[in-house]
Amino acid sequence: MKFIVTTQGLENYGAHAASGKFSDGQNYWKFKVGTDYEVSGLERPQDAMAFVASFGMDNGIGWKEFPVEVQTVEEWEKQFHSDHDTEYLDFKRQYLVKVDPRDPASYRKFLAR
Repeated sequence: MKFIVTTQGLENYGAHAASGKFSDGQNYWKFKVGTDYEVSGLERPQDAMAFVASFGMDNGIGWKEFPVEVQTVEEWEKQFHSDHDTEYLDFKRQYLVKVDPRDPASYRKFLAR
């Protein structure tokens, strides 16, 4: 089965101007885009989300990223598809990051972050 795991990014604008630490009052977080991962090789949505979390989470002082949603591919596609227009779905598909726990090369580049 294939799943789409979506992550959410947060950027701390305070980290650019000062220490960025909550204790110093130097934080100003803004939501930013995340990533849509197409996960294959797993049978349960919770396993797909945990797999993406294993390499896709970031918890730095200036940037945080974490999984927020998991859907089947069919559920994910349905939200972007209309009978009159498939261009946006095609656009979203071209930016999917395909990963599989059976293929370390598919996610190895994310481990170095």
